[in-house]
Amino acid sequence: MTKQKLDEITYKIIGASIEVHKNLGPGLLESTYQICLEHELNLQGIAFISQTLVPINYKDLQLNSLLRCDIFVENCIVIELKAVELLKPIFQAQLLTYMRLLCAPKGILINFNCTNIFKDGQQTFVNEFFKSLPE
Repeated sequence: MTKQKLDEITYKIIGASIEVHKNLGPGLLESTYQICLEHELNLQGIAFISQTLVPINYKDLQLNSLLRCDIFVENCIVIELKAVELLKPIFQAQLLTYMRLLCAPKGILINFNCTNIFKDGQQTFVNEFFKSLPE
């Protein structure tokens, strides 16, 4: 995986999110947006896993975690979906933690309860795994 390839996939994911938002608008449940975004990703031929269990290892102790990542795209991009009035810092912390635990170099926080996904409905994050990737 390269940084450029991740950027291309990110562009497609955000485009798919915009398409869903354009058709549905704000005000629905997160689960509705997730189903529709998954359908849009399928239509675009983007591989993903839905509701992936997030493993937690603590000092050689494997915990039976009930944490679930909303959508894990091509084993490298974590998507955390929200449908809230205001994105709180804890949502960013959650995404960054999921990225670290899944060894994912990139994550996208998408809030469908907004007027414009591109401008104020999404935030993209990278971590140390991203920095080590080739261009």
